[in-house]
Amino acid sequence: MKLNNVVLTMIAAVYAIVLLPQSRAQNASEARKDSWQKIKVHGKSLEGNLEGDSPDRDVFVYLPPSYATSPNRRYPVVYFLHGYAAHAENYWNMLSVPAAADAAIANGSSHETIVVLPDAFTVYNGGMFSNSPTTGDWEAFIAEDLVSYMDAHYRTIADRNARGLAGHSMGGYGTVRIGMKHPEAFSVLYAMSSCCLMNDPQRLVPGAGANQPPTGVLAKALSAQAAAWAPDPMNPPQFFDLPAKDGEIQPLIAAKWVTNSPLVMVDQYVPSLKRYHAIAIDVGAKDPFLTTNTQLDQALTRLGVTHKFETYEGDHGNRIAARFAAKVLPFFSENLTAAR
Repeated sequence: MKLNNVVLTMIAAVYAIVLLPQSRAQNASEARKDSWQKIKVHGKSLEGNLEGDSPDRDVFVYLPPSYATSPNRRYPVVYFLHGYAAHAENYWNMLSVPAAADAAIANGSSHETIVVLPDAFTVYNGGMFSNSPTTGDWEAFIAEDLVSYMDAHYRTIADRNARGLAGHSMGGYGTVRIGMKHPEAFSVLYAMSSCCLMNDPQRLVPGAGANQPPTGVLAKALSAQAAAWAPDPMNPPQFFDLPAKDGEIQPLIAAKWVTNSPLVMVDQYVPSLKRYHAIAIDVGAKDPFLTTNTQLDQALTRLGVTHKFETYEGDHGNRIAARFAAKVLPFFSENLTAAR
């Protein structure tokens, strides 16, 4: 499948999440009146980004049943990163976070855990959880600003052994990327259907590499990637560079896209990855990103990084909620420090 079709498939899957019926979302969010909060978190790492996105981000926080009744108890935290072209609220509703977490605790498959979903929607529909003067430093926002805020304002166990990072699609990419770079912040990773593990700009447009300008929703996605991986503060008004100019591939710019691919980066971060207590990767057998996720599994195996890899019957978007409840929450419960 050509890369542009892969990107469009990813966007279509996430749009299906965005357009979920609101009634379902509201019902899922009414599991317990004190089970969740919507807050604002200021991201110092996002200040001054050239896109003009606000550094004050919406964040959804799930609080387990005993949080209100056991004022001296502290809890592990799972940070979940959403996919491209969606808001945190879309994933919060689709995953039915309060209901799913309450049910997992009630049936014994998960310990009590705080779950946090930050909103990373930007002017180009997503910042790719990367570090760029154009988008801001999303890596530091997640691993430092958000973690510090949660530890200061909630009864967390303020230790990496009690923190996990997960995400789907763009959020899966963010999980792998931030996980490699910030083992001091997290000790468990779960990447779901990660996109963008290998980024070859010469394949973005069929028959012409990146020599023809993309249009429509594909252009938005490619602009998001360019803003994250090829920022250029001297190139207003977009403040990024595309990998082709006047019909010619620009080797340096194209190389920036490739070097932001986790399949290229992973060999450099073996010591960091070996610090994790547990790492899991999953992907649907009909997901357009099956090949690259399988290649990541093979790379980790080659490099001696202990991890779990699983495929399942599904595509890029049709089993996320079920797997969040049945796989993701129990995985973190098994591997993070329990509430105390």
